[in-house]
Amino acid sequence: MKAINTITLKDKLKSYIKSPFSGLLFLIVVLAALITFSVLIFLISYVLIRGIPHMSLSLFEFRYTTSNVSMMPAIINTLIMVLLALIISGPVGIFSAIYLVEYAKSGNKLVKVIRMTAETLSGIPSIVYGLFGMLFFVVTMGWGFSMLAGALTLSIMILPLIMRTTEEALLSIPTSYREGSFALGAGKLRTVFRIVLPSAVPGILAGVILAIGRVVGETAALLFTAGSVAQVPDNIMGSGRTLAVHMYVLANEGLHVNQASATGVILLGFVLIINWISGYIAKKLFK
Repeated sequence: MKAINTITLKDKLKSYIKSPFSGLLFLIVVLAALITFSVLIFLISYVLIRGIPHMSLSLFEFRYTTSNVSMMPAIINTLIMVLLALIISGPVGIFSAIYLVEYAKSGNKLVKVIRMTAETLSGIPSIVYGLFGMLFFVVTMGWGFSMLAGALTLSIMILPLIMRTTEEALLSIPTSYREGSFALGAGKLRTVFRIVLPSAVPGILAGVILAIGRVVGETAALLFTAGSVAQVPDNIMGSGRTLAVHMYVLANEGLHVNQASATGVILLGFVLIINWISGYIAKKLFK
């Protein structure tokens, strides 16, 4: 086996020597991968080095004060915001993708309009979503700065992402799965929800993970809709700040920059933990 690998490597080197352009493309690809990996390691290292020395138990007290600038209310608000946004946008995005892939006829003009709309929505800056949420949910609907207004605004933001990733996951399922199910006498609805959808779970969860990352890291849209009150609201109509908003406010004030760096560490760990849990669930469901 080692001999075969050695011969293969020699053959590749000879081919690169004979074709310098192929060798150049190979070097560019390797260099791009190394740059991407290096940037990731640099960002993580920078955040950890700047934030870990300033971690303290006072940052995890349940009640926020000007002396401890606790991030615990922000952590709880972040979890609430993620759950609300996914509960609202998850079913809508997944069911929309199921309709587009499984039920809509090919060449349907409505499908083209929906896909173009989703791509357009995914390219709109978050500050525009924030202004829309403030004008519609906060002012017009009269909800004021509230968790519900922030969650609905974020739901509109991540809806195209969930819908498009779910659509691609469903399209990647082989047609033979559907044909085999139909041959065994299963109907369209049963085939979709018992055969196709479970097989597409890893791809769907990948989109959900990306959506969670965007919700956790969003600042601009939430400043205009959910507000920046440093406490856990009594209900979803109350105002509260998430971790990203908490870090932005501390850094913007200029009085607690070190605590803002420590918050960045927790925010990074928060995203990593959510990704790990989602990946673990995806593996279990796929089995």
